[in-house]
Amino acid sequence: MYSKRLREKGLLHFIGGSDYHFRQTASEERILADYQRLFKEAGINEPDEIYSGHQTHSSNVAWVDNTMGEPFIIGEQFPNTDGLFTMKENVALIIKFADCTPIVLYDPIEKVQALVHSGWRGTVFEISKNALQKMIEEGGSKIENILAYIGPSIDQDHYEVGPEVYEAFSMNPDRERFFKPHGNKFLLDMTLANYHLLLQSGIKEENIEIEQTSTFIDKNLHSARQEGKDYQLNALVTCMK
Repeated sequence: MYSKRLREKGLLHFIGGSDYHFRQTASEERILADYQRLFKEAGINEPDEIYSGHQTHSSNVAWVDNTMGEPFIIGEQFPNTDGLFTMKENVALIIKFADCTPIVLYDPIEKVQALVHSGWRGTVFEISKNALQKMIEEGGSKIENILAYIGPSIDQDHYEVGPEVYEAFSMNPDRERFFKPHGNKFLLDMTLANYHLLLQSGIKEENIEIEQTSTFIDKNLHSARQEGKDYQLNALVTCMK
């Protein structure tokens, strides 16, 4: 799974789903082999550097060009990190997800990219805005040139959350657009929540691409809520040519 527009604009990328295993309950040999297969599908050959984050549902975005990560199964990993940002070509960024929302941010003019893992907490903390701020302040991007791709996540009908999650979004002016009451709980549309966050950040509507596939419904993707405690992870890799 990938965005045709992003590939045409020079961003190599690919989403590895249910026939891949990226959670560390699998063997290191299996995980490494799956990463290598993921890179091949994305068209990424011998990247200079590879980075991922130890994801904690934070709003932290690591600028990988000037910071050292920790050794990982493949490349380096940044602790307590859910977003990655680079201005270098041939640098691969990786995030993992099950039902949370993967977001690609790419400026084809200045050649700057960011990759974000946005669960509901990360969305409350506006991790996408943090990534965009780095692209603009450090990378020289203009907001009108940035392309966004919202990848697959759990659909609203299968994402029931408690009132505490609804209250966590109390400062978001678009909250009622992506919550639906469901008994004494709520159904949350994470795709729509992140779409409105990107619009609030100034990204043009025509520059936002949405993948409507549900991780819960589509058997080609892993889903934590569908698979239970032994769930596996999807992964999204990106790399500028």
